[in-house]
Amino acid sequence: MNRLKHLACILSCAAVLLALAAPGACAATTGLALLSEVAGPGGQSYSLNVQTLLVITGLAFLPGILLLMTAFTRIIIVLSVLRQALGLQNTPPNMVLAALALAMTVFVMQNVIRQEQTAALTPYLAGQISFNQAMLAAKPPIQNFMLAQTRKAPLHLFVDLSGEKYATPKAVPLTVLVPAFATSELETAFQIGFLIYIPFVLIDLAVASVLMSLGMIMVSPTLISLPLKLLMFVSIHGWVLVLGTLATSFSTH
Repeated sequence: MNRLKHLACILSCAAVLLALAAPGACAATTGLALLSEVAGPGGQSYSLNVQTLLVITGLAFLPGILLLMTAFTRIIIVLSVLRQALGLQNTPPNMVLAALALAMTVFVMQNVIRQEQTAALTPYLAGQISFNQAMLAAKPPIQNFMLAQTRKAPLHLFVDLSGEKYATPKAVPLTVLVPAFATSELETAFQIGFLIYIPFVLIDLAVASVLMSLGMIMVSPTLISLPLKLLMFVSIHGWVLVLGTLATSFSTH
């Protein structure tokens, strides 16, 4: 139940952060009324509020926000590389990997989610602050998380491409920080994946060399190396090592 609450919180915060990525889009109105009354020649009619329309449209981008602004990208890439290194095509299935990556994302970002809920979501739902104030309050926790994971080279690249100058990294807007963070996550995930691949490649090479020296060239090396890799991975508690390394790889400073 706590996992479901955390997931609901991260989706709600993601919807708020989507509006943050497009400043000024919601400045025209202060409420979230679904319908607005319009006077016309035939009497009064109702039209969909522009702000509400933007929010509803933005809900379609929630998966993209989940990928680009959380720990999900690094985790799912590393898990996919691990499956490939083991030589397993569809085991574990994509759905299992995605669910595990989502659970790990909630675990890694639980402090960020808690800060978002305390600073923005709970006061807004209680009517203590406005929607615009909630957006401003929701920005610092996710921004600090992304800045802690973002490498200098991608951040400098996108700052230079934007053509703007910023006094401090915290002054960088989300439209610049998000692509820099996503690029950094790809680099980090590929580095971890490379280290994971090395021992399994060595096993493949050793099995292939032994089979060739024995003259068993008709036997597929995968037929022998796959159970050996599975045995090694299980014997060293590989899932614990990989998931533990992923959880501790996210800097909190």
